[in-house]
Amino acid sequence: MRESKNRDDELVFVATNDISAITRGRAMRLGDLDFATGCGWVPANIGIGPFGHIVDGIAFGSIGDLRLIPDAGTLTRIDGIPGKPPVNVVLADITHTDGTAWECCPRTFLRRAIEDLESETGLSVHAAFEHEFMLLSDAVPDAPFSYQAMRSVEPMGTELLQILADAGLDPENWLPEYGAHQWELTVGATGALAAADRAVLLRDIVRDYAVATGRRASFSPLVDAEGSGNGAHVHLSLRDAAGAPATYDPDLPGRLSKAAGSFAAGILRHTAALVALTSPSDISYLRLSPHRWSAAQAFLGERNREAMLRVCPTIDMAGKEIGPQFNLEFRAGDAAGNPWLTMGALIRAGLEGIRDGLPTPVVVDRQVEELSPEERGAAGVSDLPGSLAEALDALQADEVVRGWFAPDLIDIHRAIKRDEINQLVGLSEAEKCRRYTGVY
Repeated sequence: MRESKNRDDELVFVATNDISAITRGRAMRLGDLDFATGCGWVPANIGIGPFGHIVDGIAFGSIGDLRLIPDAGTLTRIDGIPGKPPVNVVLADITHTDGTAWECCPRTFLRRAIEDLESETGLSVHAAFEHEFMLLSDAVPDAPFSYQAMRSVEPMGTELLQILADAGLDPENWLPEYGAHQWELTVGATGALAAADRAVLLRDIVRDYAVATGRRASFSPLVDAEGSGNGAHVHLSLRDAAGAPATYDPDLPGRLSKAAGSFAAGILRHTAALVALTSPSDISYLRLSPHRWSAAQAFLGERNREAMLRVCPTIDMAGKEIGPQFNLEFRAGDAAGNPWLTMGALIRAGLEGIRDGLPTPVVVDRQVEELSPEERGAAGVSDLPGSLAEALDALQADEVVRGWFAPDLIDIHRAIKRDEINQLVGLSEAEKCRRYTGVY
């Protein structure tokens, strides 16, 4: 392998992440990339489903041209993948050929949600994605959370965290999770757009490293219908115009500030429609079921890992300030969901809650099974859709959520997901899991 002596000779991948949460784009020498004009793209590409074909019933055919305009601030050099040369990735916004925004660009959707939240409330979202994935193996798994499991895959942990750190992704925790051959990676919190950008990059860096070292990594919601599921949880908190934490208020219910309580209530109000965007695979709904430690029902929980939305634990030791660490965790997301659409939809839902002045939801501090019917009603506990088809119906019925999106974008999402369901008709749960394991 010839080492590059000049960074301009290295490849740069100009990237978008589509409705199927797959990173696609075009590559060239870094020195040849014009950051002002980017590279060409095709509208119909947004209609490629997870199983690799452009689905029927979308608004775009063989006619039309777009541009991938790179965001220079996202230029990331990925180095240290064993046996592979360095590569640069720059995330792009999709525009028309005159540079104006394309309404179906997922990254532009998030940008506009951030702008509207800030302009209307003076608030911003500080966030991070927490990822789980499987290293596919037929070997007997090591004990969950164990030192032996961590050491058994070395030097993977050491090398991978260094690659992520060098790429600016601010890795925090690397641990063997509860499931067989399951791992968790967390990164530091940052602004909402950068947090979603990091999620896009992290998934592909992990897969790239795994392939280079003779492994396969899968972020699929389930690789085994009877096993543990993989989530992509979103931790988020609010910041005021000065950048100070604005989620915590010890004197209010749930210790949530008025704005944060309304933000949480907005997410809960639109839950059924949201999961069609945040958990948008057929097998996502096998994971979102009781006693899988995912999110079987929609309610605001206190340290409850089966709540769709929960108040996260804080370090309450003397001298440790609560406000900066106080956050909410949205647990009904997975890697089949585009990070830009997931984050943008959560911000939009939260903004709706603030606009309408929704009261802070009741914080459930017990198992849901322990609640009486009256207590469940008071806490607003509701069941999540039981299938992707039900979630799509809920999205179609929620005019507010549909109104956040350009009509073409929401119609393409529906067409891709309906096609996805049709592709899996007649397959067993195990066979469906195998199909998705090859994608995510």
